[in-house]
Amino acid sequence: MSVYRVAVVFCLLMLIGECRIHKLTFEGDTRRQIGLTTFGLLKGGRINVNVTRFQYQNDVGFGISLDKAKSEGVSAYMENHNEKCALKDDLSKVPESYSTIRFIMDFHRGRVNFTRLGDDLHTLLLATSKEQIGNDSLPLLEEAPKKYSFDFQVSVDHDDEEGLYNLFFHNCYGYESVSAFNLTVHIEEKNGENYLSAGEMPLPYLYGTFSALSFCLAMVWIVVLRRHRESVFKIHYLMLGLLFAKTLSMMFHAVNYHFIALEGKHEAAWAILYYITHLLRGILLFIAIVLIGAGWNFIKHVLSTRDKKIFAIILPLQVLANVASIIFEESEESDPRYTTWKEIFVLVDLICYGVILFPVVWSIRHLQQASKVDGKAATNLEKLRLFRLFYVVIVCFIYFTRIIVYLLKVCDFSLVLMCS
Repeated sequence: MSVYRVAVVFCLLMLIGECRIHKLTFEGDTRRQIGLTTFGLLKGGRINVNVTRFQYQNDVGFGISLDKAKSEGVSAYMENHNEKCALKDDLSKVPESYSTIRFIMDFHRGRVNFTRLGDDLHTLLLATSKEQIGNDSLPLLEEAPKKYSFDFQVSVDHDDEEGLYNLFFHNCYGYESVSAFNLTVHIEEKNGENYLSAGEMPLPYLYGTFSALSFCLAMVWIVVLRRHRESVFKIHYLMLGLLFAKTLSMMFHAVNYHFIALEGKHEAAWAILYYITHLLRGILLFIAIVLIGAGWNFIKHVLSTRDKKIFAIILPLQVLANVASIIFEESEESDPRYTTWKEIFVLVDLICYGVILFPVVWSIRHLQQASKVDGKAATNLEKLRLFRLFYVVIVCFIYFTRIIVYLLKVCDFSLVLMCS
């Protein structure tokens, strides 16, 4: 694929747009439950929801639920409603530990009835674009025959209302049969003057700090290379390129998050630069690991056929993993592609990290056999010790950059609340 085609792909992906001001359109959708957005609200934060152009085939039960979760993902209330509609529950039988607000459309009365569940949501401030909401309902307007609209705003004014909120649309008839509907939803999420979710608010500063740190490490590495020119190999310059790619990637990511925090949407130019440098960083990282693991310039100067096969496998997989990462990060949560591409990314990423262990294992096995040869035993044993250490480092790298990062993402909002 030419550079021009890659650039076109990136530009097309940017049209999807990662932002905190959403416009979601569903035409002929038959899903019974749609996750619209997930956002961490702090005191002073708010979510504005404007539903327009809603049309339906069967008036059996449509509505929206706002659920408060303790960590990333589905709330405890929604986890128990995979096989039944959450809007049909008898609230007297629902445990009080659940926190949710249900908005149910009543087309005959022209109202949207809402009920609160959970002590921490009883004081949550609800309002429309024109007035504060009454005790149990808000207006449902008929824009045109069989086309309805309504809006509401949720504001967090107390500490106990802070949390991670999930917004869902429910099609109760979809649990019994196929029922299509049309819908447009405008959503705006904000924490004070910051459009970032609570767990994301420190990210511009963190990425900026680590970008500066990576640049300093690159400068130190340049000094080391200049002082030891006689023992410098091409792999060392590749590692320097990796550090610069990492520096640029994190710098562009910090700028991208900065614009999202200020404007609610990213600047396409910064986002494109980030994804290009992120792809380059990923490819350089895997090339460096495979070359070191294969013992290039260390125990051999020419790559074997099976080493070349590893490159033939891992480079296309890395491109696929990065494309999958771009698509699911830039897709809306309600987009069916979001979950599919996220699962593809996780699977391909794990395959890549599994494949890069093979050259290291082969080099360790080769050195174990070579260490038995007289005259080279000490040298090969020292190299064997280094490769075993390198193997442990790779395993730790996979553990900390995949498993630990995932766990931190799951509890990111809880950490914010503990530190605040």
